[in-house]
Amino acid sequence: MMDKNALEVFVTVAQTRNFRIAAEQLGVTRPAVSQTLRRLEDRLGISLVQRTTRSIRLTEAGERFYAEVAPAIAELNQALGNITQLTGPPRGRLRLAVSSIAERFISGELLAGFITRYPHIELDITITDEEFDIVAEGYDAGVRLGEIIAQDMIAVPVSPPQRQVVVAAPRYLAQHPPPQHPRDLLTHRCIGWRRNPAEPAWRWEFAEDGREFDLAVNPVLTTNDMGVMLRTACAGGGISYGMADTFQAQIARGELVTLLESWLPEFDGFYLYFPSRNNLAPKLRALIDFMRM
Repeated sequence: MMDKNALEVFVTVAQTRNFRIAAEQLGVTRPAVSQTLRRLEDRLGISLVQRTTRSIRLTEAGERFYAEVAPAIAELNQALGNITQLTGPPRGRLRLAVSSIAERFISGELLAGFITRYPHIELDITITDEEFDIVAEGYDAGVRLGEIIAQDMIAVPVSPPQRQVVVAAPRYLAQHPPPQHPRDLLTHRCIGWRRNPAEPAWRWEFAEDGREFDLAVNPVLTTNDMGVMLRTACAGGGISYGMADTFQAQIARGELVTLLESWLPEFDGFYLYFPSRNNLAPKLRALIDFMRM
């Protein structure tokens, strides 16, 4: 296998036509340049440079060799420079596939804090609730609930335990008696969610005496947009269901009230997940460390 250092010495000598200047550019001694070039010629079995006491010039073989080697060395050095950037300080594009219900992660405060701390990282975030192979689709990492992350992924927690809530606006409850049991929801106007048009509405999940069960509430409005669901519930359109974080601000302002609290236990939260801990890119390591602060 040809020694890259020897090839780089030859290219530098060919460009400078001076052993002393080549040695200064390479950060080595003049004899080291001469010896390296001699070993290269011995290995190739042909002279590349003609030396005199006052100057050097390339032989015909040297001219041909330089014409082919110089572009390759330049490309290799460029590639090494590019990869060094990726293994040095955090920089580059970080592609993430993030669940639409990961409210804490996609909040403006967290993302603004990260891009302020790491100005050389470009975040590219796709909000999606589809389940797919993030590696095959070209993502660096994803953010999902822990229960739906593949077992072969590394998962780092990025939220506390979560819980679902059932909510309704006071104006709706003023006209309809609040449900006392999840089954009572079957007689109410419900606002539901689904991941995509090809799937049925999400079943609402509850627990009783440690036993989990779900309920198909047959919503009168179904959407894949949390904003539509939220605004319709606040307007008194019916009872809705989702992550507590989704409704937190509206609950705090009294625009929505929670129902059936005792039927909705906590569960495992959100995780940042990726395929391997080995040789993590600095940009991804930066995000992991930032989320742990």
